[in-house]
Amino acid sequence: MSTAEKLSNHAESPLRETTSDEQTITNRGPFERAKESSSTQPAREIKPLSWFAIIFSLLSALFLFALDNTIVADVQAEIISTLEGIDRLPWISVAFALGAVSTNLVWGQLYCLLENKILFITSVILFEVGSAVCGAAPTLNALIVGRALCGIGGMGIYLGTMNMVSALTNQIERPVYLGFVGLTWGIGTILGPIIGGAFADSSATWRWAFYINLCIGALAAPVFIFLLPTTMPAGCGDQSLSSRVKRLDTAGALLSAGAIVTLVMAVSFGGGTYAWNSGQTIALFIVTGVLWICFALQQNFYVLTTRENRLFPTTLLKSWEMDILFAQMASAQVVVTVPIYFIPLYFQFAKGKSAFSSGVQLLPFVLLLVFAVMLNGAMMPKVGYYMPWYSVGSALALIGSALLYTVDLDTNQANIYGCSVLTAFGVGLFSQAGFPVAQVKSPHLQQAVSFIGFGQVGGITLALMISNSIFMNQATNRIADILDNTSKATIQEAILGFGNAFFHSLTPTQRRQVLEAIIESISDAFITVISASALSLVLSAFMKREKLFVKPMQ
Repeated sequence: MSTAEKLSNHAESPLRETTSDEQTITNRGPFERAKESSSTQPAREIKPLSWFAIIFSLLSALFLFALDNTIVADVQAEIISTLEGIDRLPWISVAFALGAVSTNLVWGQLYCLLENKILFITSVILFEVGSAVCGAAPTLNALIVGRALCGIGGMGIYLGTMNMVSALTNQIERPVYLGFVGLTWGIGTILGPIIGGAFADSSATWRWAFYINLCIGALAAPVFIFLLPTTMPAGCGDQSLSSRVKRLDTAGALLSAGAIVTLVMAVSFGGGTYAWNSGQTIALFIVTGVLWICFALQQNFYVLTTRENRLFPTTLLKSWEMDILFAQMASAQVVVTVPIYFIPLYFQFAKGKSAFSSGVQLLPFVLLLVFAVMLNGAMMPKVGYYMPWYSVGSALALIGSALLYTVDLDTNQANIYGCSVLTAFGVGLFSQAGFPVAQVKSPHLQQAVSFIGFGQVGGITLALMISNSIFMNQATNRIADILDNTSKATIQEAILGFGNAFFHSLTPTQRRQVLEAIIESISDAFITVISASALSLVLSAFMKREKLFVKPMQ
């Protein structure tokens, strides 16, 4: 039997309801299922060098998606100066988020129905096409379209990497490899502002922030084509392509995409582009509410689909353990993402650092986050228990984020580094733990990946939307109170990095007052980190004190 056939036979069907016999197996507990899986998993028939090339290439593709998630933070000023259209500036970030989050569930179901290798290569092509469009964009509208394509393709890369790694490893070694996935995601996300700042301050221009994806993608392409194994979801190998495509929940996909798009737009534009009480913002919230209700009803009553083929893994919602893991994953991403954006911003305003130099100030955060993620990936399978990682990690993150909230214009750099590394180390202890835990606790591996992945990407998106909204609204209102005769549009342009002349026109006293208002607003953004850390700590008290992953005695 070939490797591909073994992998296909081993893959767990995510779209079947559990039978009574299967439920008996499930009720034996996750530890027993882990032992059974580890003893029956077929040996990997991939040579070590090929295995290294496969894992390295998968992680490289994931790194590019993570990098694109944050790289525009420090190049958007240069983009606007080249392409103009400051009124559409929010769309540079929003388009990427919309493309990713709105297609998360669709990609998840596609990976449960179609050949994973073909899907993964398709997602890479989409991402690279989007990168090329962004790099060569003659107008801001073209760049926005490219960003949306990058988000769509990147989400396929993300879920594909998770599914490939999960299919090619057993439950004993899986946490280690998923730790590498989490590590890569964290490094890419954090290095985004640093690399973006380097391009912003160099003669290479901002376009190479996107062209770099084409260079790395070209190097990994031969591995994806010639070495990446073919994996087919269980129960699909004997079905025709047309019959598998018909199982796709098209109605659910359209409703969920519409609900997510309108929600992200409402949170992104509310209070900034449009006032919270404006007709546009209210209409967006009403539409998103209606669409979410329709989606819930459609999934609950199987409208235009079947119980087995529903888009959202509703069976996982019935498990309070999976619900907690979902919430923990979303909360962890808030704790990771908000400091990545606002620590460099603090250094730009409070310390006068350049875009690149302010990004470099994230290195202490990066190093401790990377170390903690690696520690969790290596030690959790050996320790077995997962609940303490959440308890200790969220407590440390709560302390660190509370200290970050206290920073002001005169706080020295050493104190900021100390607060940031405490936050990073804490959240790193549990930020990626949800994937291996969920895959042991759920009998449906691919559904578990999609479910927890939705929590991760959704957490990142909401973290950026809410924290940016808090920061922009608070900073704009505070500065408007200081400078009575200055329009809010002028103030917002200055906050976004287009206001050198604005700051130079202020008196020293006014300049300090304005900077204090901005730093105070950055502190307000850290309230989201405090809230997420506190939620994780509370939720950890409800997690089971049980052992998973531990290799059974021979």
